[in-house]
Amino acid sequence: MLALPGHDPQAIQAAARCLADGELLGLPTETVYGLAARADQDAAVAKIFAAKGRPSDHPLIVHVLDAAAADTFADHLPTTARRLMDAFWPGPLTVIVPRKAGVAQAAAGGHATVALRSPAHPVARAVMAAARDLGVDGLAAPSANRFGRVSPTQARHVVEEFGPGLMVLDGGACEVGIESTIVDCSRARPALLRPGLLAQSRIEAVLGEPLMAPDAAAPKASGTLAAHYAPSARVRLLDAEALALRFATASASGSLEGLAVYSRAQLPAWRWQAMPADPAAAAHELFAVLRELDAAGAREIWVEAPPRDPAWAGVRDRLSRAAAAFTD
Repeated sequence: MLALPGHDPQAIQAAARCLADGELLGLPTETVYGLAARADQDAAVAKIFAAKGRPSDHPLIVHVLDAAAADTFADHLPTTARRLMDAFWPGPLTVIVPRKAGVAQAAAGGHATVALRSPAHPVARAVMAAARDLGVDGLAAPSANRFGRVSPTQARHVVEEFGPGLMVLDGGACEVGIESTIVDCSRARPALLRPGLLAQSRIEAVLGEPLMAPDAAAPKASGTLAAHYAPSARVRLLDAEALALRFATASASGSLEGLAVYSRAQLPAWRWQAMPADPAAAAHELFAVLRELDAAGAREIWVEAPPRDPAWAGVRDRLSRAAAAFTD
């Protein structure tokens, strides 16, 4: 099955019915494409874990239309969570809150907390609204890729991952391009578990207090394993000086074949891709670039490390985890 046009009302209704029937759906969001199933049916959620090859104790994010739908899954919504939801929903922010007993057990990976997000993508919202009319209050929807691999930001990426048997809605290229920021609101002090495009300073301004760093007691969250987001080609993350030095050595030894470089400074590599100077533009294209270089046959992808500016935190996080999948 080719991806269905996300603007088609009939495709929206077919997608909603697919979800209501407990089947999987490739769904566009503003961050990345998700592999969605109704969050209230553990059997449906189990299909996500099986399709991705994801450990069943690694929790998923539950996507809801609004704060009212969040009450279906949350035992209660702490003040910190409500402030963030009011400020940034719908949008690329996930809050972790105490989970209502007996609800979304599989989606939460068996944990006492649940991660909630309200996506802003119009196709996602149309599908979720249609599914709610069929009794579906929320969707578990991790990135629509095999576990640990590069997230999809175009419908064709999802088809490439899972083949023709999966229904996929085409909502165009994802606007944000990296996964949502995750804030733990389940404990006394809010903590940043995963950076995204949403600036930490904006979150802290809404909360009126600084975000804590994750500690050993922090709940498990999506996309926080040390190695993640990796293409088949080895990724090396290097600062500008180290990249230039390593490239000069490779060039002198005649070993540039199959070497791809993603950097702000141009290098005469086998394949070179310019990294945008703007963090939002870099986030938007990051996963698509990694997929493109991988598909071109790169044996290694050398990436110039992003600036230390906080605006680059989400991009740096994804690249660090992609590079951690390979060790010398």
